[in-house]
Amino acid sequence: MRVLVVTVVHTPLDARIYHREIAALRAAGHEVVYVAPWSGYGIDPPAAAEALEPVDVVRASGRHRLRALRDARRIVRRHAPGCDLVLLHDPELLLATAGLGGRIPIVWDVHEDTAGALVDKPWLPGVLRPVVRRVVVALERLAERTRHLLLAEEAYADRFSRPHPLVPNTPRVPVDVPPPGDDRVVYLGRVSRLRGADVLLALGRELAGDGITVEVIGQADADVEPRLRAATDAGELAWRGFVPNDEALPRLEGALAGLSLLADEPNYRVSLPTKVLEYAGRGIPVVTTPLPPAVRVVESYDCGVVVPFDDAPATAAVVRQLRDDAERRRRLGTNGHTAVVRHHNWDVDGPAFVRQLEEWAAAGRSA
Repeated sequence: MRVLVVTVVHTPLDARIYHREIAALRAAGHEVVYVAPWSGYGIDPPAAAEALEPVDVVRASGRHRLRALRDARRIVRRHAPGCDLVLLHDPELLLATAGLGGRIPIVWDVHEDTAGALVDKPWLPGVLRPVVRRVVVALERLAERTRHLLLAEEAYADRFSRPHPLVPNTPRVPVDVPPPGDDRVVYLGRVSRLRGADVLLALGRELAGDGITVEVIGQADADVEPRLRAATDAGELAWRGFVPNDEALPRLEGALAGLSLLADEPNYRVSLPTKVLEYAGRGIPVVTTPLPPAVRVVESYDCGVVVPFDDAPATAAVVRQLRDDAERRRRLGTNGHTAVVRHHNWDVDGPAFVRQLEEWAAAGRSA
């Protein structure tokens, strides 16, 4: 196949898009035209190589989205006729590709509860959120009638009237990992208020005197970034900024624990944070707030500890307990690694994703 992959919102080095799905397509021998906001994120695209052609598109950010959608529509119109399938990663692109169906299958990869996530969009005024939510729901219903859908979470199925293939957001897992250490806890992912930024900052202050570093790896929202910089300068934590997924995951190894401190929000209650599986897959205990999907993983596999929402002192107490109990750390880390290898492994889910796209592309060629 030749697959046109498009995003105007995500970083071109997004873990699911670039490091999982595109890597799986290329590993299976397929060609990819990858349309992403390379310059918008200040990232130099890789040189065009066999099986990968990068294309730059205007970045959609905050309220500035119309220009990006126009640019995406122009690019898709140019490249789609030479491809077997189009894979979209942003709900906005459903509008940008309206009327471009025909014989070329168009697939929307649903990896966010778009309507539920509006509460975590600081650029969207609260008074507009109910209106935008209704538009999003209507767009999802339209997409189900006119596009193929892939779901990243089983819980997303409730938003649609028909069943759709599941492609879970699972990590690639190394065969061997080192045991957890005792002087560093890590957080991996976007840093925002609802994703636990306040707790991370307070936790850094709590643990700094104990010789335990809170290491934060990920892009930060504009309202959080200055506080992270100040805390790093003060020696209260270590913020690394955005690090590509293939470089970030090895940094998890050897940590005391991995932190998932999301708030109690509707969008988070139905989704399993990928970071939970990434921590477990790298052999470190998971410390998570009591969101149901994360609790199920931690308790069923005995691979971590649940802490209260928005409670830095309680989280710090758990971290200290893990530091003082090396045997428990190793047990939790080993259990998590074993479970992710067996049940949540992209080496299994990736080929299934590719087979599904091959099936839709073949049907499109037949038509």
